[in-house]
Amino acid sequence: MKLPRRSITFLFAVTFALRAFAVDPETEPDVVRPTGIEKSPAKEHSSKPKRARSAIRSSEDDVPIVSTVPGGSVPATGAKSVMIVDAHSGQILYEKNADELRPAASTQKLLTALIVAEHGLLDQPVQVEVIDTMAEPVKLNIKPGDTYQRIDLLRALLVKSPNDVARCLARDNAESIEAFAEVMNRRAIALGATHSHFINPNGLPMPGQYSSARDLSLIARAAYANPTIRSIVCLPRLVFRYANGRTRELENTNQVLKRLPYCNGMKTGYTEAAGHCLIASGSRPGRDIIVVVLGDSKSGVWRDASALLSWGLWM
Repeated sequence: MKLPRRSITFLFAVTFALRAFAVDPETEPDVVRPTGIEKSPAKEHSSKPKRARSAIRSSEDDVPIVSTVPGGSVPATGAKSVMIVDAHSGQILYEKNADELRPAASTQKLLTALIVAEHGLLDQPVQVEVIDTMAEPVKLNIKPGDTYQRIDLLRALLVKSPNDVARCLARDNAESIEAFAEVMNRRAIALGATHSHFINPNGLPMPGQYSSARDLSLIARAAYANPTIRSIVCLPRLVFRYANGRTRELENTNQVLKRLPYCNGMKTGYTEAAGHCLIASGSRPGRDIIVVVLGDSKSGVWRDASALLSWGLWM
């Protein structure tokens, strides 16, 4: 039986997406890294023979296709929660435990960035204060007394996800982290994200801080509609210039962005409590979608998000 052209295109896209992340963890242990985690040292050479790439993979690396929605097949995932929506209309294309309350990790920095971008005056200076630097473990190491333009800090926040930069932007916007959290919650409610509660701007674990795949999709849609954020989250890398003149190249933590040509953002996240998380956006002529993947495994988050992105764009 001859397959329709649309089905062939979708199968090709999903196959391409899965092969892009079919990495053997023994032969390439450092390819996949969570948000802001530096590349680990190379393992010492071992006399143990390397497993052939053609060997049968573990069940974690096998992504079966199962029929779960009328008129199409969506890739099965190991994520705890999933949401796929049309970026413009908000139409729900697929959901899995979308209302389960979960820690959002650094994906909530999209809301931080949205508030900063909507406030404007991005060419204005921001002076770093001591309280801004009190954030671990991922930091850009900006120093108290240094001055930066808001836009430069916003770019660093969305590309490399440093927690000290999130605190600096939040304190600059609302005068304190606590006050900024109130701004975050008001903005979330205005967007319809009524089952979230934010306490800090960076997603580091705190009791009583949570969101859901559905709420994060609403926040992501607003961020996707913001031209400033759209122009940043698509960057594979950028050069950050410190106040003392030193420069540092920052690589985007979003592995899907760097491997799938139709991915154009958005934000990664990881904590032990949240698991590996990713909000990914993609575009092709006439279609823009957003995928939210929460509570996934280290390798699974990239593979699952890329397969879902392909499915959503070509379903």
